[in-house]
Amino acid sequence: MLDAAAKALPDLTGFTRSEHDINGARTVVHTIGSGPALVFLHGTGTFTGFDMAREWAARHTVIIPYHIGFGDSGDADAIDTAEDHVLHYMDLFDRMGLDGFDLAGFSLGGWLAAEFAIRQPQRVRRLVLVAPAGLVVASAPAPGLFEIAPQDLPSYLAHDPAAALRYFPQAPDPAFDARLGREVTSFAKLIRNEPQGNPKLAHWLHRIGAPTLVLWGAEDRLRPTAQAHAWMAGLADGRLVLVPATGHLVFEETPAAARHVTDFLAG
Repeated sequence: MLDAAAKALPDLTGFTRSEHDINGARTVVHTIGSGPALVFLHGTGTFTGFDMAREWAARHTVIIPYHIGFGDSGDADAIDTAEDHVLHYMDLFDRMGLDGFDLAGFSLGGWLAAEFAIRQPQRVRRLVLVAPAGLVVASAPAPGLFEIAPQDLPSYLAHDPAAALRYFPQAPDPAFDARLGREVTSFAKLIRNEPQGNPKLAHWLHRIGAPTLVLWGAEDRLRPTAQAHAWMAGLADGRLVLVPATGHLVFEETPAAARHVTDFLAG
């Protein structure tokens, strides 16, 4: 029987693991596949794993770094804002020799991907934002981080709560709780001043020059689907795809949605 620590970890069979010291911050990167580089920035909880990357890997070298304070990466007191994470990724991608790559991000990772593309548009060939956080939309605010009762969380993560429940342990699992708790705490630091994200983000979206796919679950309650239209209003070259009968965990609830990404990147 697997011990609690093993069950707390996502299945990364087939991925190659590397570790980088970036200005004193231990950063773990997982890679799979071959072909043009596709960097994927994950969301707040990494417990669902990255199964969609296995499909992308048929056409791309998929590179998934763990954010500082998340997953297997270390902690760093100096990295506690979205801006800090973006600067950290600039350093990491410099170290890895990445340039002219495709960039995708989910939820928190979508926020960071957008902030990166604003600052270094010349490095991003195509951009994919999957139910991204970060944009302050007064008409469609996201629920507060600690406003959702634990028993209600699956219905916020997925249109069919069963699609989310399969990622949670069926019995008490301290290792799972500790890993997720650390990641939620790291995210909470990023929104301590503005719970909805970055109030200035909408002002700078015009700097994103890359063709951008905005991919969203049509029934998302965690990041209201209405926010997708606010993103589209600010993007110079955006394409919106709503995945039917799907909540926030787009790829986990509807695995076929991963094909929208490879089709877009091939365009």
